[in-house]
Amino acid sequence: MADTSLPRPTFRLALSGMAMGLLVSGCSSSTQSSMVEGFRSDVGASVDTGAFGNATMNNHQYMTGEKTYVYELSQRFASEVMTTVNFAFNSSVLDQGGVDTLREQARWIRQFPEATFRVYGHTDKVGGNGYNKALGLARANTVVNFLVSQGISRSRLEAVVSFGETQPLIVTEGRERRNRRTVTEVSGFVGRHPTVLEGKYAEIIYREYINSAEPSSSLNAQTGNELSIGQ
Repeated sequence: MADTSLPRPTFRLALSGMAMGLLVSGCSSSTQSSMVEGFRSDVGASVDTGAFGNATMNNHQYMTGEKTYVYELSQRFASEVMTTVNFAFNSSVLDQGGVDTLREQARWIRQFPEATFRVYGHTDKVGGNGYNKALGLARANTVVNFLVSQGISRSRLEAVVSFGETQPLIVTEGRERRNRRTVTEVSGFVGRHPTVLEGKYAEIIYREYINSAEPSSSLNAQTGNELSIGQ
């Protein structure tokens, strides 16, 4: 009977080949499994961490002019009403000056139902950072609640933010009333509003600001009536 066994070197090569084959087979199985899982997941899922569309959204806002119009409406708001309310030391209670300012803000905001607003709270540097951040938030909430009481929908007051003591107007470690404040700003547009859906941002910005048809005071109205009677 003929000897069919392989020469020793050839036999070793065969064993090595079989081992490599098994290893590759194992890796291949694992790789194939990963590939199958990959096909099951959304394209780009491993890259997108949740902010993948922000750049596109930002570009869209610039191309449609929304970013520019938000800035322009913010400038108009700041030029026509007081945007800042100041507070007493360690307090989030409105004084009469604050109430008057917020009534003016509410009157202006009602003229632009398509716009949203954000209120920022600030403090001076006296006290700990954590406490001051909470105090700034309390002041911002006070302003939001007052605007809501004046007929502004809470859904249009987009967010309440506290910067605490981190953004002082006057750099000092002591008490400073000008640093104890809230600032109201235009933050954007109500996305579901019909005018906004039609992209009529320019019409919103340049709309004439009409207080009302009422006379500025009852005295003026009375004088006018007397004049008309005399004629």
